[in-house]
Amino acid sequence: MSSLKETMQTFAVNQALKYIEGDPNENLPKLMDLVDKFSPDGWYESQRTAIRHAIEDKNNWYQLVMRLYELDPGVRKAFFQNFLFNASFKGSATQHENREKYGCNIPWAILLDPTSACNLHCTGCWAAEYGNRLNLSLETIDSIIRQGKELGTYMYIYTGGEPTVRKADLFKICEMHPDCMFLAFTNGTLIDEEFCKEMLRVKNFVPAISLEGFEDANDSRRGKGIYDKVANAMRLLKEHGLAFGISTCYTSVNYKDITSEEFFDYMIDSGALFAWFFHYMPVGNGAATQLLPTPEQRTHIYNKIREYRSTKALFTIDFQNDAEYVGGCIAGGRNYLHINAKGDVEPCVFIHYSNCNIHDTSLLDALRSPLFMAYHDNQPFNDNMLRPCPMLENPEALRSMVKATGAVNTDYQSPESVDHLCDKTTPYAENWKGTADKLWSTTCAQCGKCK
Repeated sequence: MSSLKETMQTFAVNQALKYIEGDPNENLPKLMDLVDKFSPDGWYESQRTAIRHAIEDKNNWYQLVMRLYELDPGVRKAFFQNFLFNASFKGSATQHENREKYGCNIPWAILLDPTSACNLHCTGCWAAEYGNRLNLSLETIDSIIRQGKELGTYMYIYTGGEPTVRKADLFKICEMHPDCMFLAFTNGTLIDEEFCKEMLRVKNFVPAISLEGFEDANDSRRGKGIYDKVANAMRLLKEHGLAFGISTCYTSVNYKDITSEEFFDYMIDSGALFAWFFHYMPVGNGAATQLLPTPEQRTHIYNKIREYRSTKALFTIDFQNDAEYVGGCIAGGRNYLHINAKGDVEPCVFIHYSNCNIHDTSLLDALRSPLFMAYHDNQPFNDNMLRPCPMLENPEALRSMVKATGAVNTDYQSPESVDHLCDKTTPYAENWKGTADKLWSTTCAQCGKCK
């Protein structure tokens, strides 16, 4: 994309944002009229139609947009510019060009572990198996982001360990790359007044705070008193007009809590704008397989999240059950990849196998490494979008790819063979198959897009 074209587009975005700021309720419909008038035929037509209907109906999605106007103006502008324009519009176009050019996956987002250290030790957490003395240097993180931007990637997500242990470096990276959006999955216990002030200063940092339900469900896995610390962190973020969301891992124990209307209302009232829902993954030799949801429990989760998605002013992503919207598994660089605290480039945050390390290979070469190309060549792993994962629902796929590519396990504390991992998920996959096929056939019949 030429620099002149980028400058003109940035100017247009800024003018549009200024226009809406004056009176969002009055000016947002007018802006959509202009977008429709000047957009090429078919350009994001379904999305534009959905936005237009939301505005006309004043539904929960419109209410969510209006909630953005409760944020600090500078934070809101950075979100629109960096997330919606740089990462989702300009970045996606560049990613598409590079996919064609290099014949491999190019990610929309890159997940990074700044450190393997964590101040908690949650039951069943695979991150705890990594050890606590591994770190990506500031220079390495900067290099990854610079390489990523060349490929069109402007969205960077921190995992761990606990990323905010490295808070000074994280905010420094925000300063070094003001055109990117940074999100951190965090336990929230280190978010205080000073942390909020730093977020206001850099403007392009958003936490996704781990919350496993209400106090009993949350603290039974995360530790006594953590629920109260998370509540305090959310209070501070809301008071400062800062964007944040919730990350929750659903299990056989907490599934009722996290799918209750009370929990959804609690997240919204606390100021959260989005919620990521993750299926528990039995990764690591010490994984608590009893936390895997049953088919009936997963079906309940599937139905309740979709129900509230149509009624609550909260953007929700069900990482395991929303594959139909993205065409299956998004790992292996198709939409994202993961780089652990030692630099191993992994196809997924849950798949701890790799052929290469970012310290001795480029990001592009990592995307063209054997395991990543196996993902590229085999996605989707199942035509049933409720069975997207090569580990959880199609374990024979992961077993085959790891062995064929010679990928090695990257857990240095307690290495786990691919056979050991897949043997744990095979019973789950078999139990889920019948329910998933029945549920998917109903979903397909309602959609009708393939007919």
